[in-house]
Amino acid sequence: MTQDQTKQTANLVVRRFSGPAADEIHVRCRPAGCLRDDISRQAESVYQALASLLSSQGESLAPVIHEVVFFRNIRRDFEQFRNARQRLFGTAGGVRPLLPATTFIEQPPLDTPSDFVLNAIAVIPREGSMKHGIASPGGGRSFRLGEQRHYYAGSIVGTPGSAFDETHSMFCRAEDLLKQEGMSFHDVMRTWIYLRHMDRDYAEFNRGRREFFRARDITLLPASTGISGAPFPDSANFLLSFFAIKSPRKLEPEAMTTPTLNEACTYGSDFSRGLRVMEENKVALYVSGTASVDEEGRTAHVDKFEAQVERMLLNVETLLSAQHASFRDLLSAVTYLKNPQDAPILYKVLRAKGLDHIPNAVVHAAVCRPDLLCEMEAIAALPLP
Repeated sequence: MTQDQTKQTANLVVRRFSGPAADEIHVRCRPAGCLRDDISRQAESVYQALASLLSSQGESLAPVIHEVVFFRNIRRDFEQFRNARQRLFGTAGGVRPLLPATTFIEQPPLDTPSDFVLNAIAVIPREGSMKHGIASPGGGRSFRLGEQRHYYAGSIVGTPGSAFDETHSMFCRAEDLLKQEGMSFHDVMRTWIYLRHMDRDYAEFNRGRREFFRARDITLLPASTGISGAPFPDSANFLLSFFAIKSPRKLEPEAMTTPTLNEACTYGSDFSRGLRVMEENKVALYVSGTASVDEEGRTAHVDKFEAQVERMLLNVETLLSAQHASFRDLLSAVTYLKNPQDAPILYKVLRAKGLDHIPNAVVHAAVCRPDLLCEMEAIAALPLP
């Protein structure tokens, strides 16, 4: 069952879900504000706080299977952050640390003065399940719960070229990684795509993704977020991360829909509004990046930020309610704002909706249309029937 109690410290906001196969812990981590301008110490403070949380469960950092690091300045801070992170995971995990699948992206955090914020997922299997999983040969993390194998991969880039070619090669690279795990793109439930030049490249990105999906007859589209962000290294204009599940029994994920939203494919974006997936540990609800879009696919409330936030949350809420879930079932979220000065209004609305106590990284990023001012993605969970 989902534990409604949320733990907050100076650095962590935590949500837990306990199912028959594992305990899942979703965390939003941010460094202490006094450590500004020292990225190594900021990284140490975050991972030490995360390690302390997991040590209370008798664990090291090994159960952390997926994380997203949102940088304020990725070019300046990436190497120092990565080196500090490697040391801390090495200390916790031995000579050859078991690192999580990680996405590194420049999307400046708005809810902290620190140089980065981190969203992480830890999975602690019950007795009889594979202990913490393994590092994938091609990168990422693979682990087994019951009969299902879960695979996270992060920070995948394509070959430099035109926007279409780079997008297509990025998806082909992801497909190669999946093949190494005995999977295909039909097993992918969730994708995250970051575009360095949203205004310039979004149309060609959509064309490249569509051709890739059509060539492989992918009809149940993954849940997805397509958002502006600066990948690392500078040569990459696109970045892809994904989550896949392989099951010996037919998985039968279902697309999530709501009367308040049309389908994204009607205006050229190939993703589902969300996916409901019957996993070994829970009924997972993966809500795609959701903005202030109406039933006809039009932007609702142009130039009215608070109204856009309300419509965005209405769309998320109705996607959940169609699956007999609510905001109380959320495990984590990411909220993207086009204009940083709008953050105080966002926080006011989130408090009014009771959403200020979930792990929610609030970051600066342009949305797929110039008139959209905010977007939210989320993960929710229900107990297995």
